Amino acid sequence: MMLRIKRVPTVVSNYQKDEAEEGARRVGGCGRNCLNQCCIPGAKLPLYAFKKLNKIDGGKELPGSEKREPPVDFLDSLLLGEWEDRMQRGLFRYDVTACETKVIPGQFGFIAQLNEGRHLKKRPTEFRVDKVLQPFDGNKFNFTKVGQEEVLFQFEASEDGEVQFIPSAPVEPENSPSVVAINVSPIEYGHVLLIPRILERLPQRIDHESFLLALHMAAEAGNPYFRLGYNSLGAFATINHLHFQAYYLAVTFPIEKAPTKKITVSGAGVKVSELLNYPVRGLVFEGGNTLQDLSNTVSDACICLQENNIPYNVLISDCGKRIFLLPQCYAEKQALGEVRAELLDTQVNPAVWEISGHMVLKRKKDYEEASDENAWKLLAEVSLSEERFQEVNALIFEAIACGDNGNANLLEDLEVEPRSHEEVGTINTSSHAAMVTGTQQCLVLQ
Repeated sequence: MMLRIKRVPTVVSNYQKDEAEEGARRVGGCGRNCLNQCCIPGAKLPLYAFKKLNKIDGGKELPGSEKREPPVDFLDSLLLGEWEDRMQRGLFRYDVTACETKVIPGQFGFIAQLNEGRHLKKRPTEFRVDKVLQPFDGNKFNFTKVGQEEVLFQFEASEDGEVQFIPSAPVEPENSPSVVAINVSPIEYGHVLLIPRILERLPQRIDHESFLLALHMAAEAGNPYFRLGYNSLGAFATINHLHFQAYYLAVTFPIEKAPTKKITVSGAGVKVSELLNYPVRGLVFEGGNTLQDLSNTVSDACICLQENNIPYNVLISDCGKRIFLLPQCYAEKQALGEVRAELLDTQVNPAVWEISGHMVLKRKKDYEEASDENAWKLLAEVSLSEERFQEVNALIFEAIACGDNGNANLLEDLEVEPRSHEEVGTINTSSHAAMVTGTQQCLVLQ
C-alpha cells in the first residue's frame, strides 16, 4: 500500500516549475544563470569561510584558538543584508514583512502569522508520505536549477582556521560548495535555505557532515532568534534535495519554553531530555564536550529514524547549542483519512516551524480565531502516541549508544523505565513487524 497526500507545494525558487513543464524543458543550455553544468563554468559568488569550533560555547578555548574579529558580521551584514538586497530587487513572491503576526494570548505563547500569499496560484500536487528515504530525481525540481541571483553566498569551513570573507570567489564544481540561498516564499524575515554540497545532488536525508554544517551556521549567526529547521520526507519536506531552512524571528518559540525531563547523558557529555507539557512529544539534545559531539549524537538519532522509516522534524535552537528532535505522523494520518476535516480545512502543514509554535495560517478566519486551544488541537495530531514514542526512543537510544564509542552505560543511565538489551531487541523486532503489518498506531506503512 502506498500512502499519498495532496498539498500545494511551496515555491522556494522563481525557477521552480510544475513537473510537466520541468519534463518538457529543452535539453542543452538553459539560457539562464543557474547552478547546473550549463552555467557554472566561470561563475563567482561570495564565500564565507567559517572557523571550525573546538568547543561548545561557554567552555574553555583550546590553546591557540583565541577569538578574532570576523571580517564581516555574518548575520546582520552578510546574511540579512544580502537577503534585504534580494527583497529590494523584487525576487520574493510577496513582502513577508507586511504579513500580520501576533503572539496568541494564553499560557504557551504560540505565534500566529497570516500569510495569504504563500500558496496562491498553485495547484495541489501528490506527495508520497510513506517513504522517508527516496532516491534523488534530477528530473524534478532541485536546487541546482535556482538562479545564481537567488544564492547569497557559499558557506564553507576555513582552510587556515580563521574566518574569511571573499566577496567574489570562483564556484568550484569539483568541491561541490555548500550555499545559502533565499526562499522566495518566505515565512519570516531573513528566510533562507542552507544547501550542503549542492552539486552532489544529495537526497533529503541527514548525514553527519551536513548536520555539523548546519550547527556551524547557527553558531556563526550567534543570535538565539536565528534558528535552523529540517523537515524529512513524510514530515512536510516537498523537495527531495538536501536542505535546511532558517530565519530570524525575535520571539521565544513555545517549544523553547517547554519544560523538559532529563533522560540520560551520553559518554560525550550530551544531555538528552524529553519534552513535557507540550502537544508534540520530542527529545531535546544539548551540551557535549564539543560541537561535533553534539552534532554526532543528534545525527545518529536522525539516521536511526530515517532508516526505520519514521518521519521527523528538527529545530536547531540557541545558536546551535540546543536541538529538538520531533518524530511525527500527521501526513500519514492525513493519507489514511484520520485527520478531522476542520483541521484539514486550515491547510496548515505542520512542519518544523509550526511544531515549534510558529503557526503560519493561510486564512484570515483562522488567524482571527487563533487560540492556544486551536494550536494545541492541531499539534496534538502531529505527535506520536506515548507508547509509540517510547518505542521510537528505544531505537534512538540504541543507535546513540552504538555511535557513542560503544558506551554501554548510556542505556543503563536512562532515567525512564529501564529496558534490557533483550527488550530493546524485542521493540526493534515488534516495531519492524508493526511497520510491515500496519497494525500499530502512527507507523509508516511500507
